[in-house]
Amino acid sequence: MRDFSNTYIFVFSTVLIVVVAVLLSAAAMLLQPLQQRNVEIEKKQNILASINIEASRKDAEKMYDKYITNSFVVNAKGDKVEGVDAFGVDMAAEIRKPLDEREFPVYVSTLDDGSSKVIVPVRGKGLWGPVYGYLSFNDDYNTIYGATFNHDKETPGLGAEIATRTFQKQFDGKKIFDDQGNFTSILIQKGGAAPGDPHAVDAISGGTLTSKGLQATLKDCLSGYIAYFKKQQEQK
Repeated sequence: MRDFSNTYIFVFSTVLIVVVAVLLSAAAMLLQPLQQRNVEIEKKQNILASINIEASRKDAEKMYDKYITNSFVVNAKGDKVEGVDAFGVDMAAEIRKPLDEREFPVYVSTLDDGSSKVIVPVRGKGLWGPVYGYLSFNDDYNTIYGATFNHDKETPGLGAEIATRTFQKQFDGKKIFDDQGNFTSILIQKGGAAPGDPHAVDAISGGTLTSKGLQATLKDCLSGYIAYFKKQQEQK
């Protein structure tokens, strides 16, 4: 059996580590465009899901181009921000800013029946990680048309239930302003919302902290759209 010197072993190990590191870096660089494309497709699927349109990965881009007819960014004063791509706004970064410094993406959809919906993203903290999603509104800028939520690390069977259609469908028809025009957001009530309450849905059974996190997320994110929604309502 051949004996190798310590110097040989050290040099060989160093070269091997460098070669592997170079190969891994090259693989990561080659795969990055594909990974980015997958993220974009999933984002388009989620936006479409908020208007109750289920799109596969294969047809998501075609469906998005068909139904999303406009997109732009507004600020907390309700004014449009020129030169900013709504799709490219990083919500994880935006929610770390003070409300009056954030950029708020808006997507406009025209459905097959000719009706217009406005879609906004939401993002915040769940129990174990971020929760995020999209809400679509009718053209009264008050009544929710559809909702989709997702998470990274919530507990299966408990907090992870926010990603189910059963939970999400509760938001259909709910309102974020009361009859006097005051912002209410949407309450997620432990023990169940009162029958007929237009501003509340049932919390997740066993997922109290995730429910509270989502409720806080909705209030925080939607409050940034109040001025814009009010301006649109006044123009009706």
